Amino acid sequence: MKIAICPGSFDPITKGHVDIIERTSKLFDKVYAVVMVNPSKTPTFTTEERVDMIKKCTAHLDNVEAESFEGLIADYARQKDAHTLVKGLRAVTDFEYEFQQALTNKKLNSELETLFMVTNQEYMYLSSTIVRQIAEFGGDIEQFVPHEIKDELIRKMVK
Repeated sequence: MKIAICPGSFDPITKGHVDIIERTSKLFDKVYAVVMVNPSKTPTFTTEERVDMIKKCTAHLDNVEAESFEGLIADYARQKDAHTLVKGLRAVTDFEYEFQQALTNKKLNSELETLFMVTNQEYMYLSSTIVRQIAEFGGDIEQFVPHEIKDELIRKMVK
């Protein structure tokens, strides 16, 4: 069985994230969309809220499972017998950081490959940070986030 991991903070999940997860689900038998818990970051949404948002937005994908993990993604991959990380790239600056991460993960888990997937053109500018900023000021986020979570985000974010 070919197993892939789509890791991220997903704070919140965006249409760009869902696009990468959907496309990955067509290439692999099983996909784990994993909220990575980073103790040095203070997310807007709890880990449970972020996992729940992923579940709502990927419910139509039978081979996708949403989870969270605190630790090294290389260790998580070993636990799940996954050999591929799938990372979405928006720009060259994303590549520089992700390339460094891929090399480090390969050192930590020699069986782990990183697949870079270019983000759909319509989402290249999109980030969770931008979505949070727009929502905080009452802007319309409908075109940026899946409809399954839009109202939930608005309730939590609008000042």
